[in-house]
Amino acid sequence: ASRTPVRAAMAALEKEGLLLTGEGIGYTVKLYTPAEVIDAIELRGHLEGLAARLVAEHGMPRKLDRELRDCLEAGDAIFERPDFDLASYASYTEMNDRYHLAVCDACGSAPLQRAMRANDALPFAAPSAMIPMQSAIEVSVEWMRYAHQQHHMLFDAMRTGQGARAQALAVEHVEVPKMNLRQALENREQAARAAPVIRLVRGS
Repeated sequence: ASRTPVRAAMAALEKEGLLLTGEGIGYTVKLYTPAEVIDAIELRGHLEGLAARLVAEHGMPRKLDRELRDCLEAGDAIFERPDFDLASYASYTEMNDRYHLAVCDACGSAPLQRAMRANDALPFAAPSAMIPMQSAIEVSVEWMRYAHQQHHMLFDAMRTGQGARAQALAVEHVEVPKMNLRQALENREQAARAAPVIRLVRGS
């Protein structure tokens, strides 16, 4: 079989910064510093803040209103369960991804959407990237509950045309994954059992 598709895929990953060209022939997996990961998470907050502001200022489309209400109801139902198990984490991840993607798709700015998708391709930068590690941290459910409360507040701000508030809420929203990262780095082995990708972060 031809190796051309594989080489093309490796070259694409190198271009995105996920692989490094090794000495001689071949590639090595890029390792990240905690500061680089924090930067990517914070950048997502600012990009999503702009997207949320655009939605608020242009008026929330009916389709987005329905999609976000569905996400909010799904999230509320998750936290009403008596036990928060692995299935709950999976359900929350699916809901969280839908919520953030819906806002991105509705912002109406193609350049902003491209920037958001490029940043989300980086390890730990996507909206639900830190959730697998949360399953290894005792206090994570309360953080997730708080993050979902922020989903409600962000929805209300966008729906009522409060652009500056929507932007500020989206920026603040990424404080939760930043806290998760710090906890994961303090408990590396425990976090790695739930999300081995944490080993790509060097240092503390």
